[in-house]
Amino acid sequence: QVQLVESGGGLVQPGGSLRLSCAASGSIFSIYAMGWYRQAPGKQRELVAGITSGGTTNYADSVKGRFTISRDNAKNTVYLQMNSLKPEDTAVYYCNAEAVVTTLKEGHDYWGQGTQVTVSS
Repeated sequence: QVQLVESGGGLVQPGGSLRLSCAASGSIFSIYAMGWYRQAPGKQRELVAGITSGGTTNYADSVKGRFTISRDNAKNTVYLQMNSLKPEDTAVYYCNAEAVVTTLKEGHDYWGQGTQVTVSS
């Protein structure tokens, strides 16, 4: 099994910054990709940013130029640097990993518990 633990959420004013972290642990054979999703009240969960083990990134149009995703493969950790935050960024942010556990040879999706990000003045 793979466990994902997010940290770094909180309350920030518009224009401010936050840095989210997600550490994966467990019987990990490999992680193909990690990413961040978010879900605001009354809305569906959406992809914010993703990164492959090779470093290829993709972002939602709404966060391009403001958010940066990065990872430390040796630590199985992914980060999301969020700058120029807007009220519409308010949501629960979830870490996701596409991983293969040591007892299996196919990938599965794993999710963290979520961390609240609130952007408000």
